Amino acid sequence: MARVPVSGWFVWHELLTPNAAGAHEFYAKALGWEQQAWENDPSYVMFTGRSGPVGATVESKSATPHWRPYISTRDVDATVEAASRLGGRIETPPTPLPDGGRYAVLVDPQGAPFGIHAAGNTANAAPPPPEFTWHELATSVAPGIAFGFYGALFDWDEIREHDMGTEGTYLIFGLAGRELGGMYDKGAGGKPGAAYWLGYVGVEDLEGTIGRAKAARGSLLMGPMDVPGGDRVAHLMDPYGAFFALHKAAAQTAAGEAGAADSGRQPAPRKPSKKVQASQKAAKRAGKKTAVRRAAAEKKRPAKKRPAKRAKQAAPRKAKKRSAKKAPARKPAKTARKKKAKKRGR
Repeated sequence: MARVPVSGWFVWHELLTPNAAGAHEFYAKALGWEQQAWENDPSYVMFTGRSGPVGATVESKSATPHWRPYISTRDVDATVEAASRLGGRIETPPTPLPDGGRYAVLVDPQGAPFGIHAAGNTANAAPPPPEFTWHELATSVAPGIAFGFYGALFDWDEIREHDMGTEGTYLIFGLAGRELGGMYDKGAGGKPGAAYWLGYVGVEDLEGTIGRAKAARGSLLMGPMDVPGGDRVAHLMDPYGAFFALHKAAAQTAAGEAGAADSGRQPAPRKPSKKVQASQKAAKRAGKKTAVRRAAAEKKRPAKKRPAKRAKQAAPRKAKKRSAKKAPARKPAKTARKKKAKKRGR
């Protein structure tokens, strides 16, 4: 049996928001995520999906609202050292967790924040939470350069590149045969700004989810729209300024094929509409540095390979009622988080 890589999975997501309680209420209405206090620190409130805890809120009045992904690694200290040598910045130094794990928060050379995590028990390092099915890096350099930084830190493979014409190149990366996400230079299309990671949440009912999000005071920025391969995507913003995306895999439109997305099919990048650009300008005036701008792309994919743009690893399975589960080993501790919250402005 092939050994599952420990380094390179997206294993946790923290939402930096000025209103943690309000954010939990919004995502509960839009996505059905429940909230659960972390057993080691009840003030650290997690989002729980079909598989259990998948992320948590970090309340901060000073940080730009955004979702920050955490990527698994074998050795947090060694990864921090390597990132520093490659031009990355340390925002939260290596910090121990109650379960024996460690985490840190870094910023890549182009300004995109992300976390790293080593589980106390390496068996908990994979697979990642299925709620997030794709992760996309909007950067300010050629995607190959950005990949060089991350590829040196994790076990990622550069799978292929897609030519987007005047918008540059879209690079698809993956791990252990699974496509995890993409990278593109948003500046190539005349869209400057800070680099950022955007996570896609897999859903079965895209239009219904959008409707619930809007009813809960969220904003639809782009879509819903079809992408090559039959997938559908949409970009939204929660009531407190954090951007997120939704993805419905093509397999979910066919009866009995909800698990087909496990083969690694993903949605292709699309050009942001005028509505998105207007929303981004408004967010910038309000002091929000993050922007949801997407590179235009009509990705041609080999049959059954990937849906096109930026969805993520697995098609959502039918939601099941669960009792509250124990927090997984991978969540960052709140101890250092409190001390560093004010330093995390993006």
